[in-house]
Amino acid sequence: MRLSDFTEVFRRMPQLLLLGMALQYTVMPGLGWALSRRVTLDDGYAGLAAPLAVGIAVLSACPGGTASNIVAFLARGEMALSILMTAASTLAAVVATPAITAALAGTLVPVDAKGLFVSTMQVVLLPVLSGCLANQAFPSAVARISRFTPAIATLLVAAIVGSTLAASAGAVRGCGPALLGAVAALHASGFLLGYVISRAFGLSPKICRTMSIENSTLGAVLAALHFPDPLTAAPCAISACTHSVMGSMLAAYWQRSSAGEEGPAAGSAAVAAPKAA
Repeated sequence: MRLSDFTEVFRRMPQLLLLGMALQYTVMPGLGWALSRRVTLDDGYAGLAAPLAVGIAVLSACPGGTASNIVAFLARGEMALSILMTAASTLAAVVATPAITAALAGTLVPVDAKGLFVSTMQVVLLPVLSGCLANQAFPSAVARISRFTPAIATLLVAAIVGSTLAASAGAVRGCGPALLGAVAALHASGFLLGYVISRAFGLSPKICRTMSIENSTLGAVLAALHFPDPLTAAPCAISACTHSVMGSMLAAYWQRSSAGEEGPAAGSAAVAAPKAA
C-alpha cells in the first residue's frame, strides 16, 4: 500500500472506517472478556483457566488480519473497505491492543503493557511504515518483489501457528473442547454481531459482510513473547484455523445468496457515497 491510500480512505469513507474500527475494538474485546470469564469459572479446567483466559483476551484485542481480506473477497464483500479497515485497525493496534490486553488480562496475570506496546510497534507499525516508504521511493522494485510476498507471508503465518500449537500440544489436548468452543464462540459471535450492528446502521448487505469479517495472527506473536505459559498463545493459533474454516463456510453461503447483487464497480461506488454510517 502507498501512503496516499491512508489519506484516501479518510476522504472517501470516514464513517465506514470509524464504524469498522469501533466494532473491532469494542465488540470483540467485550466478547473476549465474557468468554475469558466463562473459562476461568469452569472448575474442570482450573489448572489451565488463567493462561487460556489470557490468550482469549489477547486474541480479542488484536486488529484485523489479511486472511479476512481473502474471506471478504470470497463472500462478495467490499474489498477496498476490507483492506483499508485492516490497514487502519492495524495502525490503531499499536495503542489499542496493549491497552485492551492489559485491561482484560491484568486481573489474571501480570501484564507488561509497555512491552506489549513496543512489540506491537515492532511487529505492526515498523513493517507497515517501511513498506509504505519503500513503495513510495522504489515503486518498480516493490512491484517486482510483491509477486513473492503473499507466498512468503503465508509460510510465515503457517510457521507461527504450527510452532505455537506444537509448543502447547499436550495442554491443548487436555482442554481441547473448552478451547475450541471458546474460540469458535468468539468468532461466531463476532461474525453475527458485526453483521447485525452494521445492518442496524442501514448499511448494505455487501458492506455488512465486510464489516463482520476480521481476524489476526498478531495475537500469537504477542502471547508467545510476553506470557511465559505456552498455552496462552494457543487460542490465537487455534483461531487462525477456526476463522479460516468458519469464514470459508460463511463466504460460500454469502457467495450463493448474493449472486444477484451489484458488481465490484457498483459496490465501490456505494462505498464512496454511503447512504448511512
